[in-house]
Amino acid sequence: MFTIFRNLLSGNIIHCRLWLVILLLMLPAFATSCGGDQEGRQGGAFRVALLTPGPISDEAWNGSAYAGLLRIRDSLGAQISHIQVRTPADFEENFRQYGAADYSLVIGHGFEFQDAAVRVAAAYPATIFVTTGGETVLPNVAALSFAFDEPSFIAGMAAAALSKTSVIATIGGTELPPVKSSFDAFAEGAQLLRPGIRVITTYLGNWDDMSAGKEQAIALTRRGADVIFQNADAAGLGVFQAAREGKGLLIVGSNANQNNLAPEVTLGSVVINVPHAFLLVAKEVQSGSFKARVIRFGTGDDVVRWEPSPLLAKSASTTDLARIDSVQSLMRQGSFLPPGRVTP
Repeated sequence: MFTIFRNLLSGNIIHCRLWLVILLLMLPAFATSCGGDQEGRQGGAFRVALLTPGPISDEAWNGSAYAGLLRIRDSLGAQISHIQVRTPADFEENFRQYGAADYSLVIGHGFEFQDAAVRVAAAYPATIFVTTGGETVLPNVAALSFAFDEPSFIAGMAAAALSKTSVIATIGGTELPPVKSSFDAFAEGAQLLRPGIRVITTYLGNWDDMSAGKEQAIALTRRGADVIFQNADAAGLGVFQAAREGKGLLIVGSNANQNNLAPEVTLGSVVINVPHAFLLVAKEVQSGSFKARVIRFGTGDDVVRWEPSPLLAKSASTTDLARIDSVQSLMRQGSFLPPGRVTP
C-alpha cells in the first residue's frame, strides 16, 4: 500500500498500475480476513434458539430451560438466542423468524407451542422444531415427554406423611395436560399413603402473578390445607413467600430443585433435569442423527426425579419413609403401577 503512494508521488505510473492490479486481486482475501466470512461462518454454525412462555428468573420451568440453552452453548459451541413470548401469535412469529434465519434447532418450551410448530415447520424443513410436552411429530417437529407424574406421585406420599390436617393442595398456573396429570398423580400418591386424605386442586389462570400465588396459598390454608404442591413458575414464588411468612404451611417445589428457596418449610421438589434433556437432543441434531419422534424421559433416565429435602427425613416417620423409598425404587426399575391403573 505504501509503495503505491510512493510511486504516485514519484510519477512512476507503470509501477503504480502494477501495484493497483495486485491490490485489486488481494481485496477479496483482505476483506475475508477482516470479518467478511462472518456470514459464511454463521451459515455453517450450529445455532439453537429457545422460546419460553415466561421469565427465566422464575427459578423453575423457564429458568431451567435457559440453563439448558446455556449448557448447549458451553458443551457444543452453539450460537444461541432466547426470547420470552406471551401469546400464540408470538409463538408462530418467532418460530418463523428463527426458521428464516436458518437456525438448526428451535425449542418451544411448553405443551402450548405444538400448534405453532405445526403451522411453520413445512416452510423451514432445515430447522428442527422441538416442544417440551405434547405428542406432535412431523418430519422436522418432535416433542419431549417428561414422566412428571412419577416423582409427583412420590411428592404426594411425602405430603401425606407430614400433613397434620389431612388436607393438602395443589396450585397450578393454567390447566395444561402435563400439569393436570402431575396433580392427579400427586393426589394418588397421597391417597396411597393416607387413604381418605383430601386434596384440593386450584389454578391461577396465569404463570407470572406472584401476588396471586401468595393469595391463593393463604386462601387454601384457610380451607385447612397444610401442604401445597405448586407448579406455577414465577407465580409459584408467591406460594413460597406465603409458606415462609405463615405458620404450619409446608410446600413442594416443581420443575427445578427449589428446596433452597425456603428450606425450613420445603419437603422436596419434583425436578426435571431440563438441561440434560436439551443437551441430549441438541447432540443428535448437531450430529445429523436426529429423528423426529416423541422423546420420553422418566425416573429411570434420571431426567425426572423426586429431590427430598432434609426436612422430610427429619419429620416423617421411619415407616412412611420406608414406603416412599420402596415405591421410588420400583419406579426406577419401571415396575411400579399406581393403584387403579392398568398396564397399557
